[in-house]
Amino acid sequence: MRILIDECMPWKIGKRIIGHECEGVVKAGFAGEGNGVLLRLAEEAGYDVLLTVDQGIPYQQSLKDLRIAVIVIRATSNKIEVLEPHIPAVLNALASIHAGEVIYGVTGVNG
Repeated sequence: MRILIDECMPWKIGKRIIGHECEGVVKAGFAGEGNGVLLRLAEEAGYDVLLTVDQGIPYQQSLKDLRIAVIVIRATSNKIEVLEPHIPAVLNALASIHAGEVIYGVTGVNG
């Protein structure tokens, strides 16, 4: 899957998501865009999933008409060392996610 790493996360986390093509928002050319515009641009660019820690995306944006899926990690920080334990849960979510679906509150073993 093609995964877009949200701007609120370190793009290097994508290197730990083995078996998927990951790119950060800045490299994709979408830096500074609001969530609604970002989701539409990502979808138009062919991304399958937006990976974020932004807990508000499912509530702030109407996702029902989009094909891009969203995975929201529930973490205490957006630092890479805090996010790394969540990668197995992200990989599990990627194995079952469908277009347009939101998986909210993905968390690692230690919450």
